[in-house]
Amino acid sequence: MKYTFLLLAFCAGFSIAQAQLSVRSLLTENEPNPIGIAAKQPRFSWQLQSAQRNTLQTAYEIKVTNGKKTAWNSGKVNSDSSVHVVYKGSPLVSNEKYQWQVRVWDSHGKSSGWSSPSSFQMGLLSPSDWKAKWIESGLPEDPEYRPSQLFRKTFTSAKKIRTATAYITAHGMYEAYLNGQRIGDAWLTPGWTSYKKRLQYQAYDVTDLLRQGANTLGAELGNGWYRSVLGWRNNGNIYGKTLALLLQLHIVYTDGTTTVIATDQSWKSETGAIVYSQIYNGEIIDARKEKANWAANGYDDADWAAVKVKNEALDNIINTVNEPVKKQEVFKPVRVFRTPAGEQVIDFGQNLVGWVQMKVAGKAGDSITLSHAEVLDKKGNFYTENLRSAKAQNTYILKGGGEETFHPHFTWQGFRYVKVEGYPGTLNPDHFEAVALYSDMPETGSFTSSKKLINQLQHNIQWGQKGNFLDVPTDCPQRDERLGWTGDAQAFARTASFNMNVNNFFAKWLQDVEADQINGLVPHVIPNVLGDAGNSAGWADVATIVPWTMYLAYGDKRILEAQYHSMKTFVESVRRTTKNDLWNTTWHYGDWLFYRPFDDNDGRSAVTDKHLIAQCFYANSVQLMINAATVLGRSEDVSMYSNLLPKIKEAFNKEYVTPTGRLVSGTQTAYVLALHFDMLSEALREQAAERLAENVKSYGNHLTTGFLGTPYLCHVLTRYGYNDVAYKLLLQDSYPSWLYPVKMGATTIWERWDGMKPDSTFQTPGMNSFNHYAYGAIGDWMYRKMVGIDTYSEAPGYKHILVKPHPGGGFKQAKASLKTYYGILSNEWNMDSLSFSMETEIPANTRATIYIPASAAENITESGKPLSNADGLSVVGKETDYIKIEAGSGRYAFKVKK
Repeated sequence: MKYTFLLLAFCAGFSIAQAQLSVRSLLTENEPNPIGIAAKQPRFSWQLQSAQRNTLQTAYEIKVTNGKKTAWNSGKVNSDSSVHVVYKGSPLVSNEKYQWQVRVWDSHGKSSGWSSPSSFQMGLLSPSDWKAKWIESGLPEDPEYRPSQLFRKTFTSAKKIRTATAYITAHGMYEAYLNGQRIGDAWLTPGWTSYKKRLQYQAYDVTDLLRQGANTLGAELGNGWYRSVLGWRNNGNIYGKTLALLLQLHIVYTDGTTTVIATDQSWKSETGAIVYSQIYNGEIIDARKEKANWAANGYDDADWAAVKVKNEALDNIINTVNEPVKKQEVFKPVRVFRTPAGEQVIDFGQNLVGWVQMKVAGKAGDSITLSHAEVLDKKGNFYTENLRSAKAQNTYILKGGGEETFHPHFTWQGFRYVKVEGYPGTLNPDHFEAVALYSDMPETGSFTSSKKLINQLQHNIQWGQKGNFLDVPTDCPQRDERLGWTGDAQAFARTASFNMNVNNFFAKWLQDVEADQINGLVPHVIPNVLGDAGNSAGWADVATIVPWTMYLAYGDKRILEAQYHSMKTFVESVRRTTKNDLWNTTWHYGDWLFYRPFDDNDGRSAVTDKHLIAQCFYANSVQLMINAATVLGRSEDVSMYSNLLPKIKEAFNKEYVTPTGRLVSGTQTAYVLALHFDMLSEALREQAAERLAENVKSYGNHLTTGFLGTPYLCHVLTRYGYNDVAYKLLLQDSYPSWLYPVKMGATTIWERWDGMKPDSTFQTPGMNSFNHYAYGAIGDWMYRKMVGIDTYSEAPGYKHILVKPHPGGGFKQAKASLKTYYGILSNEWNMDSLSFSMETEIPANTRATIYIPASAAENITESGKPLSNADGLSVVGKETDYIKIEAGSGRYAFKVKK
């Protein structure tokens, strides 16, 4: 009896605890505890945690303090907002650190306690906050090799230290040190932006590195994006010819006094062990030229040169919005082998982006070269022809005297295989590891299914994103390119927003889109190092598509506000070039890398009229202007673009549609774009969708689309009732298809459908990347249609959730899970010959409309109960082959009897 009572008491206590309301996962400007923010009205987000179904927030209270006084107390605010709640307190102060907490009330009459504190620290909010001066090396530079440059300064901190913050940027890339310790764990800083207009600084809490007494600050600079050759036109020095450092250290003492240590004429300069560094070619590190302990106290810098102070304006200096590049996964060799040509090669098993770290012992002057490649050729030899002019090599020269460790600093490579030359003795695989580098975006989405090849496809999509989301959304990470191509980014943006939180990543990059626009025209790459004016359809439309996509994915209204001018000037730049509302007077890439048959004996090809494509994207961008203007309350623009849109579609139908409804280009891409962007009248859409499905079947259930048609292909088929055709495309494993590269051993997404041909020969090496994420846009269909988790535009960011799976294709199971700003959203379905089941998790403070594939509500149970008795949901009707349910937060287990 005693034990029964204790058990009941424990269970009761456990139930009470589980039913309690709490607040967690506090974010400021989408980050936990950020420092160096510049938003004068930062936004706060938090998550409600409650095991009780149908939990909504009804009110919140926020308090913000700087440790001494309250900067803002919101009081109790009756609101269900828990994402991007705007600060409305007293003005925030540069370099000041603040703490904030929140408590909430819910729809069940419960209140939470105060959350654990979260913090944020302001950055330098105006150019006048900078006391530092730009400094350059005082040494003459080797114009050919351009070695890395070292800067150092010693100083004394006489008092006991409370906090210390370093603010750093550079012309070039930098690594900074305090008392011999590396500052921070970010790499390739200050990142890549349109430097002449926008140069980021990073903020670091260095309190633990600073000492009372003697201290030494140091920094090493490399060429980076600032003056490396970028693109294939041998155009180096794009932003300037000389490297420079801008650094200031803010120290707050325990007595409340402050001091600033800044770059000025008192610093000294020298060269270091990195004797050569270029992004495409790699690095040469000569350890014999290393200045041991150069960034630590006690180093004798009497022979170092005085620096040169440059009086440059600081009005282009901005804070860092996005997550920095950091070291991520580490891979050990899966095999070490000799190729038929006798090359000694390491296989890391994964096409990744980053570098190899090597341990080695040898004599002074021993030289080891690591070359990088994505694939082996048909004979099994090391293949680098597709790198074009990029050497992608790192060379290390030993100083001798024991084991040494090497890795690059201001470059990176895209590779799976590494050729090792000059290694002394037997190559030990334990002495090599590959380190992945990419922007430190939180991973948010996961997807699994009952089919192994599809799971590998998802793996490849994720690793294509990881490798190419390296501060900017690059097209490829290995050859002499690595540029922020706009077409790739817009095609993949929605898929990207599932796999990782790319809110801040794209917010930063979109500001560079606007910075580099030319009279509204959007260049082909951002930052614009090619100098092209732009406005290629489907590329330039990144200006409208990505801001709207970020708004849908994250409910981030501020991105729309920030980018609205960019969006509008782009659309107007298109409108200026139209004649009779047709965008048919400018050059376009078209449906880039669409399928071209090897043997076109039947006389057909998948060529889509480029101006037909342009007209579809023009209409879409105008629609997105209407959407954005509506959200932002710009009624005049809503009216203007609402009047324009029908004219664009009418012009499309006159120019590109026959009276019987055929398109002048009878390709998959033509019909996909016309249908996806609603270019056709309602009366013509069904027969157009039928033509699309027949086209797919006529190619043996193969796709023929390129960069612009592929993202929408399966979406359109599913929308118009051809879900079975969409699945046949997804599961096709012969060329051209998504699974063909998977069956050929790919671990990332390829640039071309046939980058490697069935006979293991390659496509043209002039453009054949094996890590190129655009075709990975099929992931969006897998997550939003196959598994069925989506959001509504009237309540974006998954405040109102749509759950509508589309099972098929012989799959027995599929699951997707997404970490939204509200919490975990997931859906998993399983099916066999007897039943269909679905487990759904809806986060607190959201609601969901759930569609269950069933003929009648009476055939469905939830947690073993009839739907009529289930808690937290209600049946609202039947639509086609689904029962429609409205549900609140909670976990639901549905089962349908067949």
